[in-house]
Amino acid sequence: MKYEELWHELLGHYDAGEARAVVRYVLETCFSLSMTDIVCGAVERLPVAGQERLRIMMKRLTEGEPVQYVTGLADFGPRQFHVAPGVLIPRPETYELCQWAEESEASAGTSVLDIGTGSGCIACTLAADWPEAKVTAWDVSTVALGIAQENARRLGVEVCFEQRDMLAVGSGADAGQWDVIVSNPPYICDSEAKDIESHVLDYEPGIALFVPDDDPLRFYLCIARYAQTALREGGRLFFEINPRFAAELKDSLHALGFRDVTLKDDQFGKTRFVRASRYNLNDFL
Repeated sequence: MKYEELWHELLGHYDAGEARAVVRYVLETCFSLSMTDIVCGAVERLPVAGQERLRIMMKRLTEGEPVQYVTGLADFGPRQFHVAPGVLIPRPETYELCQWAEESEASAGTSVLDIGTGSGCIACTLAADWPEAKVTAWDVSTVALGIAQENARRLGVEVCFEQRDMLAVGSGADAGQWDVIVSNPPYICDSEAKDIESHVLDYEPGIALFVPDDDPLRFYLCIARYAQTALREGGRLFFEINPRFAAELKDSLHALGFRDVTLKDDQFGKTRFVRASRYNLNDFL
């Protein structure tokens, strides 16, 4: 097998530049081949076992499976996370959410909660960048929690993982427990599925992607009601959001008593994040 032949196999799913990048990622990540190695014919010199492994991986790619699931790895900021069917593939926008949350000052004992952790990319990133903080992560899925725990072990960070359903947590619970709550909950409306690429629809878990058209803010409002009391006074809430509902969510957070509600664009110019603060009693003095 030659490099040129390999990336040409993917032209049904990617344009030429993307196809080359996908094959290079596989060869570098799974076979430790640099571009120099590839140009010098290292692909053709792979041992028989390596050739067979590469052929199996290429078959999965030609069937439309995301390269991150094929390799088992996804880049997220400066780190790599293990991913598999059952968790969303981390996106660069979500790393921007982590960076924004990290602008909050973390000191020894700062308590952070990641709701709907999936692969653990948010929780593990915050734990790595805020080693003095105490990070907890929730997910309803046992599969996701297993993958998240593996990522915490691989990265050498401490995160307390708990199986909890964010929709079942009532307001008034865990009073004053958290300084920061971060979440990237499901936010794509069912009617938007027609615009989603097939490799996302066919492979990534719908439970982590979609919400009903008639209740697009379901997860946000549930988490916000929980945060009304679960956040300490002055604590901050960070969300990744659907740009379609940014204004509506901002108004809802104001109505729930949050202060300093701020929208923020992602690197692609879409309104992708919101930050809000729980009131401080001094605000009323």
